[in-house]
Amino acid sequence: MTTPNQSVPTLNARQRRRTALLALCLAGFVIQLDVTIINVALPTIQHELQAATDALEWIISGYALGLAALIPLMGALGDRLGYRPVLLAGLVVFGLCSAAAALAPSPTALVGARVGQGVGGAAVLALTLAVLTVTYPPEQRGHAIGWWAAIGGIGFGAGPIVGGLLLSAFGWATIFWVNLPIIVVTVVLILLAVPRAVATSEPRPLDVPGVVLASLGLAAVTFGLITATDVPWEPARTLVPLVVGGLVLATFVHWQRRASDPLVPRAVRSNSAFIGACVIYFTSYVAFSGTLYYVTLMFQNLLGWSALHTGLSWLLMNAPFLVAAQMAGNLTQRFTPRAIITTGCAAGALGVAALNTLTPTTPFFVAGIGYLVAGVGFGLLVPGITHVAMRDVSGPVAGAASAVLNSSRQLGTAVGLALVGAIGAAVTHHTWAASRFGHAHSASGSIATGNLHGVPSHMQATARDAFAMGYHVALGICIASLLVAVWLSLQAFKQRPAHAEAARAKEPSL
Repeated sequence: MTTPNQSVPTLNARQRRRTALLALCLAGFVIQLDVTIINVALPTIQHELQAATDALEWIISGYALGLAALIPLMGALGDRLGYRPVLLAGLVVFGLCSAAAALAPSPTALVGARVGQGVGGAAVLALTLAVLTVTYPPEQRGHAIGWWAAIGGIGFGAGPIVGGLLLSAFGWATIFWVNLPIIVVTVVLILLAVPRAVATSEPRPLDVPGVVLASLGLAAVTFGLITATDVPWEPARTLVPLVVGGLVLATFVHWQRRASDPLVPRAVRSNSAFIGACVIYFTSYVAFSGTLYYVTLMFQNLLGWSALHTGLSWLLMNAPFLVAAQMAGNLTQRFTPRAIITTGCAAGALGVAALNTLTPTTPFFVAGIGYLVAGVGFGLLVPGITHVAMRDVSGPVAGAASAVLNSSRQLGTAVGLALVGAIGAAVTHHTWAASRFGHAHSASGSIATGNLHGVPSHMQATARDAFAMGYHVALGICIASLLVAVWLSLQAFKQRPAHAEAARAKEPSL
């Protein structure tokens, strides 16, 4: 590890670490904010830009596609060129594309800008965690990761609230302009506090075939999963990309075993705790994204809440998430990762189970209880997983490890939306078709999302029951996913090897 840059004498080591943490938290916040802030503006964008329905879908999905496809490349570049320059480049690209999105004259231009935001965001997601890993010594890393996870999670939950407030006073472009001051502050703080240090004095050659295979495979799978939420399992648009993407990723795995300098280093692939953390991250985000998707449909479509109203209700989950994430950072000094992650997954399952009892007539306090318990659960498991995944990763491969970990989360989110959404919709379709109105009205597509505007009033009770059946099955899958995560945590983190403890004790810090 190269020595830190000493050109900023105004900051001592402690101040530099805290400033770097603030910058990385802001970077994570703005990337997660843009995942959800767009949703509340879609009706306005559709009206002002005359956007078709498929264009609206890609205004949302283009961002996710850019993120998923380039995370592995950004992690590899960070390990070779240095974390600060690649992270700064990602933030600049994200800021420029945010401005392009705000000024977009057409739906096509807006989709292109959103893909560009995803490209910049990929560098941020891949490298913020890597910078944290090399900036903080092992005994302080859990607390720092707790803050990073908490602020990023708040960004995700704050999207509908911030977007709703901006739209109530300004135009839709402000949901993109709001990114720029955050980006400027973040860039300044990174220049002040994050040293320009290359992860190793002798960078490994870039695994070009590995980068190409990983990027193409992740892009194809993500594309298939995205389209599956709109055109369930249509061969040309969903099954073909999924199969091709799966084959490309299988080829990538085979190549990594043969390559002399693989994209995912052997030190990362042979770390059982890291692999277990990635699988649990994937499984828990299948549940998290699927739950938020269906609970949002329940409140906004079925009950007619506004996006702002729904976003404000998420505060009951965001607040305990923030508190629990900070607790998790401190608890790493007293409890094993196994205990923290298992407790988090179990609490998440209980919270989703409470949300699974909801019906259109259930009092909101039941949902509030579910939000609170789920928020505590995810607030424990997210920083817990992140800490255990990165605790034994050395500086030279931190970028690659961070990229793999964040890719598992992105894939889990996409799978949760596509698979849970498709199964829930199929159950709703079947229930509606079996009802006495199933052959008299063909609105099962809108009923599957809880939208009953086109359903005659005398059929709406039956339609609500059909949606509720799909809702309960979908959230049941989410509960099962979290219970699988509980089992995986108990199996993956049984005992820490002695050599890992020795390596951690010798790990250098900035």
